Amino acid sequence: MPMRRVLTMFQGAWAAAVAALIVLAPPAAAAAPITTTAEYAIIMDHETGAVLYEKNADVPTAPASMSKLMTVAIVFERLKSGELSLDDEFYVSEKAWRMGGSKMWVRVDTKIRLEDLLRGVIVQSGNDACIVIAENIAGSEEAFAEIMTRKAREWGLKNSTFANATGWPDPNHKMSMRDIALLSRKIIRDYPEYYAMFAEREFTWEKIRQANRNPLFDMVEGADGLKTGHTEESGYGLAGTAVRDGVRRIVVFNGTASEKERASEAQRLMRIAFNDFVTKTLYQAGDVVGDALVFKGVEKSAPLIVREPISMILHRSANKVRAKIVYEGPVAAPVAENQQIGYLRVETEAGEAREYPLFAGKTVRELGVFGKIALAAKTLIVGPSQPESEAATP
Repeated sequence: MPMRRVLTMFQGAWAAAVAALIVLAPPAAAAAPITTTAEYAIIMDHETGAVLYEKNADVPTAPASMSKLMTVAIVFERLKSGELSLDDEFYVSEKAWRMGGSKMWVRVDTKIRLEDLLRGVIVQSGNDACIVIAENIAGSEEAFAEIMTRKAREWGLKNSTFANATGWPDPNHKMSMRDIALLSRKIIRDYPEYYAMFAEREFTWEKIRQANRNPLFDMVEGADGLKTGHTEESGYGLAGTAVRDGVRRIVVFNGTASEKERASEAQRLMRIAFNDFVTKTLYQAGDVVGDALVFKGVEKSAPLIVREPISMILHRSANKVRAKIVYEGPVAAPVAENQQIGYLRVETEAGEAREYPLFAGKTVRELGVFGKIALAAKTLIVGPSQPESEAATP
């Protein structure tokens, strides 16, 4: 597809940006926009982290028990590092025993194995179990909440602050849907040896059997996590995930009006996550996507290649992707084969953008002395050359 090279001044050198519109298929009929009754929502691809849909996804809101994912993630991290063991026994304080809301039903002045406490949090959503964990790790729930907030920043969760280990209503206890999705992705990716607990349907403690509250288990094939939440302030929310044919998607939302609406919306959004999106391959590894101007080279340009396949997850109605080559140039010769030169920015119609490094596809030698003299003379007479170029497109 023909492209026109655009040159602008940047930091004293030429910066080149070459844009192309990649047509993937004949124009499709306009699809109905994705909507949700939830006040806040996000759909994310687990493997790439690509956001497929979002609604108020960066607004900090009361996460209720979905914030227990952070409590669990901190434990998982310490288990993986060896700081903790599943067989460690944690002491139950009176504060934990008296805690209201959803409960594991711990008994004061007893000790409980950490593995059982994790199931009490993950399966039973036990507030009491969360406090037992917090106090035994940090000395107090308040100190543990500080660890939670510190870990949130370390893990790139920009819109999360924690006041407790449970999700109990507090004006300083907030998370965004994007942060919950990112945290869910981290738990699944980094702690597979412990993540299986999220798929357990029930757990019995003190002869009290409690079922997992996740409605996706009975509604969506491949569902295996993660956490529901509910308070009067937050409404009904869910962080859910499922895997189908090797593809995993994450759905997080908050602010539905009832348990029934949460269940139906969870099923609907997960169906959209799998059925309404496809992966399109734009370039294969080794494909030439354009060229870079070369200064003082025996050739005027060098082909630019990608080293990895480039694909995007697109809505089925999408038929166009914009690709832009960005580099500082002209690039001074000599240019070595496989030398990195700039990057390729690929953007969908929905605004999702990703960047990939570009490399020289061949070596371009520097001009000899007489060649440089001739180039200098030509430049003085006619000025610098700004050729048009062609870019390879799928």
